[in-house]
Amino acid sequence: MTSPIRVLICDDQALVRTGFVTIVDAQPDLEVVGECGDGRTAVDLARRLNPDVVVMDVRMPVLDGIEATRLLAGAGVEHPVKVLVVTTFNLDEYVYEALRAGASGFLLKDAPPAQLLHGIRTVATGAALLAPEVTRQLVGKYAARIRPPESTPDDIALTPRELEVLRLIADGLSNSEIAARLVISQETVKTYVSRILTKLDLRDRVQAVIYAYRNGLAT
Repeated sequence: MTSPIRVLICDDQALVRTGFVTIVDAQPDLEVVGECGDGRTAVDLARRLNPDVVVMDVRMPVLDGIEATRLLAGAGVEHPVKVLVVTTFNLDEYVYEALRAGASGFLLKDAPPAQLLHGIRTVATGAALLAPEVTRQLVGKYAARIRPPESTPDDIALTPRELEVLRLIADGLSNSEIAARLVISQETVKTYVSRILTKLDLRDRVQAVIYAYRNGLAT
């Protein structure tokens, strides 16, 4: 039998937290290993319990969800934890900062239970939970902040085709849309995406989008 996905629930609203725990624990392939109501405890529990996924609220006392995410999944963390951020705000600055801090994706708190469960399972596999249309909105709103002025890297170890795919990812295209644009198969697109992430030492598509904008590779 495959071991269940271990989940830590962090939200300062007791009713929300209890709801999440109830929904997740009812699934045979998921297991809640802990819960808490502030960011500092979230970091301590995550380091002690070693969950597969942390469901993290943004606004919490003691330490907010963004800083907690940075401590658990940010650059330089030796054993990063996958973090799924939940928020009441759609594509606000908190979400942007959470993604920069290392979150693997985000959901709205009013999303249906099925979306929460899908999000946890998706993030647990190492994939990013950020729909292409959300990517378009996110980078459209924050591109100027992500991209530094005059950034023209000359040492990016990608082939011309891989650069092309990276730019299309940054434009918010899905794998099927990239395949149609380049007249190649979706499997080939997946291969390119995997190579891009490996060569650039990026965790997922979210990081690929931010990388492209930071380095002036997207418009």
